[in-house]
Amino acid sequence: MKKFIYTLTLIAHVSLFFSQSVEFEKSNFPGRKDEFKDAVRKFDIGGDYYIQGRKDFDEARRRFLTEHRYLPISHHDHRRAGSEYFKNALGLLTEANNFNPENFDLNYMLGFIWFNIDPTNKETLRYLEKAYSIKIYKDSDLPFWLAWSFQLNSQWDDALKHYNDFLNFLMIKAKANAGNIEDIKRKMAECEVGKKLSANPERVFVDNLGPSINTPYAEYGPSISTDETTIFFTARRSNSTGGKRDPNDNGYFEDVYFSEKKDGKWQASKPLSKNVNTDGHDAAAGLSPDGSKLYVYRNTGSDGGDLYEAVLFGLDWEEPARMNKNINSKDHESTVSLSFDGKRLFFVSNKELGYGADDIYYSDMDVNGEWGPAKNIGPEINTKYREEGVFMHPDGVTLYFSSQGHGSMGGFDIFKSTFENGKWSAPINLGYPINGPDDDVFFAVSGSGNHAYFASSKQGGIGEQDLYKITFLGPEKQALLNSQDQLIAAVNSAVSNLKTESAVEVKSSKLTILKGIITDEKSEKPIESTIELTDNEKGTILATFKSNSSTGKYLVTLPSGKNYGLAVKSLGYLFHSENFNLPEAADFQEFNLDISLKKMEVGNSIVLKNIFFDFDKSTIRPESQSELNRLIKLLKDNPALKIELSSHTDDVGSDEYNTRLSFSRSNAVVDYLIAKGISPSRLIPKGYGESVPLESNDTEEGRQKNRRTEFKILSK
Repeated sequence: MKKFIYTLTLIAHVSLFFSQSVEFEKSNFPGRKDEFKDAVRKFDIGGDYYIQGRKDFDEARRRFLTEHRYLPISHHDHRRAGSEYFKNALGLLTEANNFNPENFDLNYMLGFIWFNIDPTNKETLRYLEKAYSIKIYKDSDLPFWLAWSFQLNSQWDDALKHYNDFLNFLMIKAKANAGNIEDIKRKMAECEVGKKLSANPERVFVDNLGPSINTPYAEYGPSISTDETTIFFTARRSNSTGGKRDPNDNGYFEDVYFSEKKDGKWQASKPLSKNVNTDGHDAAAGLSPDGSKLYVYRNTGSDGGDLYEAVLFGLDWEEPARMNKNINSKDHESTVSLSFDGKRLFFVSNKELGYGADDIYYSDMDVNGEWGPAKNIGPEINTKYREEGVFMHPDGVTLYFSSQGHGSMGGFDIFKSTFENGKWSAPINLGYPINGPDDDVFFAVSGSGNHAYFASSKQGGIGEQDLYKITFLGPEKQALLNSQDQLIAAVNSAVSNLKTESAVEVKSSKLTILKGIITDEKSEKPIESTIELTDNEKGTILATFKSNSSTGKYLVTLPSGKNYGLAVKSLGYLFHSENFNLPEAADFQEFNLDISLKKMEVGNSIVLKNIFFDFDKSTIRPESQSELNRLIKLLKDNPALKIELSSHTDDVGSDEYNTRLSFSRSNAVVDYLIAKGISPSRLIPKGYGESVPLESNDTEEGRQKNRRTEFKILSK
């Protein structure tokens, strides 16, 4: 009868000595000859499959440790290795176990196979605990797998007990096992963090996005548009492009999928354009805040994997372009996050000379529109372990990322840091149940800050990894449970244990979302336009965006704390301007603003919403410079254009006074334009006072709209 020898790549070969195990010997099963013969056959064949699968698994683990010798290990790093052999072994060994449930070999092998399939499945602990109860083991790695299973099931004290058992075994040959001792001590520290955080769960709803998004396969890497209407993610499904498996881990090649929200529900997800998805690995790596640029990870085999940028042109995505050498290297680059103004790119790389294996870097766009040299974000964020899943919130100051450092409760946890006074704050663990004992990575927060999306291998999921939505609850509200909401407070804990006096410290964002459709005023057809965002106080252009050429849709994010000027331009049209003065304290707002552009024709007029005067005076304020410069450029680009420049007031004050003030203001603008080289013959100042209101003067809002400066084309 064969004896199975198990290996753990953490240590040298180990041997098992059985004394209490019921072995497959005829004398142990009198009167059951035929059953015994069949069980032995299944035991032997299943054992052969197990041995081959275990060889593949251990080799993958050894290879990982060789390449990442100082890193903590996730069971996801090599869980598919040997999976086909394990799958073949499972049924045979289960039937053999039904005949002889007291055999150490069978329970150990079945426990290990189930750990490989799903360490949180009740079968994993059932078999491993049975193996542990059968025999007082010697020189066995069983305590390691049993401890890890307890940890992944949030049974912290049991995990600590068995980790300590295995640590004592390793300490017998401490010098040879130094690296492995460090790893076990780290796992024990994770359990201590897990005990602390799960005892005080954050008050949130954590909802699986459901079968329209998640499948039995792995879904991860979510990227969402700032307004939460579109989600992009990576999946390894059987319907991936080409339908082939990666020989390295036997999983299907990655493809990018997307879903759109309609009537508050996510629609069935679909593969993205074939311009993006190929027969190889194509993974969603990040999305620009306006949803017009998608970043894709590809592994071509020539290096560790590179980043590409795909641009939405009309209704389809263009072929992704490989990013420059300041971003990509001979090493591995993965996730990306773009700042709200599109001028800084955050990304993850394992470039040499970093603080750890995978660090977060950033690159600034140069004057030529190219990404400049990469800079490490620094030791406040990066650790000697792995950082992943970087996400810079559109508020411009809050960074979310996943890390195996900073005090994780197992694998990757999600952390938050804010940029304050020129430096990053100490990262904060987002707590339980957002983070669990398994990998929690790829975290994206909505523009409002009230929701977040992430990938996790939580218990009760649909597949290997699923996408989840977090809803952050305020302290003044009580958690309401109904059939529609899945409130995960703590594994094996009652809802009454919820912490209700405080909420997760992700409050409503200091951010404004402006979105809508840009069309031709007369035809109402969509127009591709350039949207220019300026800081009125500094007179500088912060960013430029484009509306979609087919739909006319646009989306702009405006962090609080600035006086913004917004100008929409398109060839052959008068520009359209808007003003958003957002103080630091301005909370989240979302505006739907459809804009109709007027063609450059005689009689058409526009309001110049970013020209400002001192109160009750005609002195032009400095914040008006950007708007005036746009007007100057329009006049210089169209030298035959002759305009009427008019000002208007509300009805406060006498008619005579308002007419005089409005004319004085118009004249001040004309004088400014003349001083910048515009011929006086092309400019006619007018002061209409309160005589041409746009709105009723009965409200402050109406009076504000009536106080304006505009121009009208007289000839061209």
